[in-house]
Amino acid sequence: MDLADYVRRARSGRCFVCAFLDGDPDYAHEPLYDDGTYVAFLNRYPTLVGSALVAPRRHVEDVVRELTPEGYLDLQALVHRVARAVADVLRPERTYLLSLGSAQGNAHVHWHVAPLPPGVPYERQQYHALMAEHGVVRQTPEQVADLGARIRAALAAG
Repeated sequence: MDLADYVRRARSGRCFVCAFLDGDPDYAHEPLYDDGTYVAFLNRYPTLVGSALVAPRRHVEDVVRELTPEGYLDLQALVHRVARAVADVLRPERTYLLSLGSAQGNAHVHWHVAPLPPGVPYERQQYHALMAEHGVVRQTPEQVADLGARIRAALAAG
């Protein structure tokens, strides 16, 4: 991963969620869920295996002002559902749930579901585990597709 290119794209390129939903191959992610209102997909640049993103399909930049309380709760219900499916597949020590981004980059509201595997030393957990500066997980397209299939199956079962 070229971190400088990632930052440039996040700050001046297309909205990565909207580009993914439009089918732009430069913004491809492994899909996990789509109900026409909300989507979930594997993070293209995961710092932890199984990291997923959950977002509204509609371009929303301010979770407080642009989502109704009902819409927010529906989105959070999907975040929880995806987190449970990821946990069923990967059995993490802890699952981090957080929303990142800003008006300056990655503005489309999205939640990260980041499963911390067992055995990670404490000093490499929490924010350290989430920072791309510490490296991203290298996976083959086949590994990503397999993981996506297993999480989709867990979503369907759960």
